Amino acid sequence: MPIVNRIAEFAEDMTAWRRHLHTIPELSFDCPKTAAFIAERLREIGVDEMHEGIAQTGIVAIINGQGDGPTIGLRADFDGLPIIEATGLDYASVHEGKMHACGHDGHTTMLLGAARYLAETRNFSGRVALIFQPAEENGGGAEVMVKEGIMDTFDISQVYGIHNAPGFVAGGFYTTPGPIMAAVDTFHIDIKGVGGHGAMPHETCDPVIAACGIAQAIQTIVSRNHYALDDLVVSVTQIHTGTVDNVIPDYAYMNGTVRTFDPKVQDMVERRLGEIVAGQAASYGVTAELRYERGYPATINCAKEAAHATDVAVEIAGEGKVVADAGREMGAEDFAYMLEKRPGAYLFLGQGESAGLHHPEYNFNDDVAPVGASFFARLVERSQPLEGAQ
Repeated sequence: MPIVNRIAEFAEDMTAWRRHLHTIPELSFDCPKTAAFIAERLREIGVDEMHEGIAQTGIVAIINGQGDGPTIGLRADFDGLPIIEATGLDYASVHEGKMHACGHDGHTTMLLGAARYLAETRNFSGRVALIFQPAEENGGGAEVMVKEGIMDTFDISQVYGIHNAPGFVAGGFYTTPGPIMAAVDTFHIDIKGVGGHGAMPHETCDPVIAACGIAQAIQTIVSRNHYALDDLVVSVTQIHTGTVDNVIPDYAYMNGTVRTFDPKVQDMVERRLGEIVAGQAASYGVTAELRYERGYPATINCAKEAAHATDVAVEIAGEGKVVADAGREMGAEDFAYMLEKRPGAYLFLGQGESAGLHHPEYNFNDDVAPVGASFFARLVERSQPLEGAQ
């Protein structure tokens, strides 16, 4: 059963939906056109309830099955990225400087496809809560939706999500029990020195040299303060300073990312960053301030639900195209907030060879959308079967 037959019949509609969404990418929570398109499709599909305006532009739609039972949550994110699209497609973004470069247009389409099938067939007990979420890329829309009470309001008992995966076999799945994606933190360092003439550095306290020293010292956190077999990434990603070749500036700014799985490791990194920044600033005669921001927590799959989702994936894709214990990745995902509140699992759906995520030439593979929709549909039917059904 590679693809549910009924979903295959409206695959062309799904392609049209996805390509329209691709033309209108919006950012963070400010996604009114995207939300309006989703709501219009849901009304056509015939959902039983639709709740709009959650986390500003998020939507939760309910489809009732046959008979009593729990509520299973299915989530799709729908925000884009501030990237100038370079695909040259005839359905490329019409919103300048914005692009669906992470496949959220495809995620939304897969959930809409599952919704259409489930609303037609209702071959399940209980209810399905379709969660359409803004601000995954920036802002933590999942956290906001959780804080606004969706898990309790809609009595969601378990929750699942999918992300596309360029470079993995098209239509295949992979996941893992336990931690699957890292927590992400951000650090900012403001360095204040004394500027002056580039030919007279002895009269200055140079923030450029201090920034270089701090950047090098930060690398010792992973290599000297952390057990080598545990996962940790600390990357300096920005240094901004100076305006011209013969002026030593007054100020430098540094920025970077931290990826961890263990809160104790997070604490260690924040402490060591503070010590390094203070020590290096003193050694160079400048002042420096560290701002450390905790971001999305680690995404942790529940073992039971991950195994169940794997079984469904095998039914859809075939055993040879499903990896059940793929290990964890250092990327981050705000679906973590939903998994903190309810058991569930997060999976990746291969889309074959393509440009990578967040690349200006990336484009979601429309051929795999029916696979993802079929996975969601069968996940519901197998999680909440009708009496006597398989």
